[in-house]
Amino acid sequence: MTRNTRILMSILYWAFVIYLFIPLIMMVLMGFKDSKFIGFPIRSWTLKWYTDVIQDLEVLSIFGYSMLIALSSTVIALMIGTWAAILLGPTKFRGKLIVFALVCLPAVIPGIISAIALRIFAETINLSPGTFAIILSHTIHNVPFVVLVVMARLNSQPDSHIDAAKDLGADNLIAFCRVTLPYLKPALIGASIFCMLISFDDFVRSFFLGGYEPTLPVYIFSQLRTGMSPMINAISAAALLITVIFGLMAERIIRSN
Repeated sequence: MTRNTRILMSILYWAFVIYLFIPLIMMVLMGFKDSKFIGFPIRSWTLKWYTDVIQDLEVLSIFGYSMLIALSSTVIALMIGTWAAILLGPTKFRGKLIVFALVCLPAVIPGIISAIALRIFAETINLSPGTFAIILSHTIHNVPFVVLVVMARLNSQPDSHIDAAKDLGADNLIAFCRVTLPYLKPALIGASIFCMLISFDDFVRSFFLGGYEPTLPVYIFSQLRTGMSPMINAISAAALLITVIFGLMAERIIRSN
């Protein structure tokens, strides 16, 4: 790569960073504006909107509800996705490529199409819109990401690890629990945090399959119907902070392993 190419790539990279982060920074700043209307200039600053978010029991309840759905869908997706990754990893069987494509299909289907299809499926099996329907939809969407992350880690495991465990008398289950599972720990942690963030941020499926109790993205959308306000910016900024914290945690945990 020549010097001019490196300079060009650096310029494009920082242009993308600025394009990505300036709207987020503006959103956070609007949460500090001492006015009910957003926009520049900011003549006075306040923490009122952020303190109101922390003290608002409705927002805290919706946040807890969103975290419950994210945790539940992540745990189920981890169990299903890990099993599917182990099946598709070293095992060779006829139709493996077709099975892999079907497993990854929910990740490439447009969100609106997926949400409508899952809503029809839920009504077919007499599953009422609400918590369980949302968890089902988020789990289906999360499984492909778990499979891809776990398979990438599984394919890098040396065969000698399993062979050594079996030479020492371990059967397949013991070898998996004591050798393969610890080796997959960074992938499982990274996949779980990634799935939690996807579920926490999922609006379309939560909107189509939700009941009377909204998740945080659906609540923010409902409040936006009355117009933008510093309060909405504060809620969005708090959700952004949580996302950044989870991302940093995932990066640190994966690096430490």
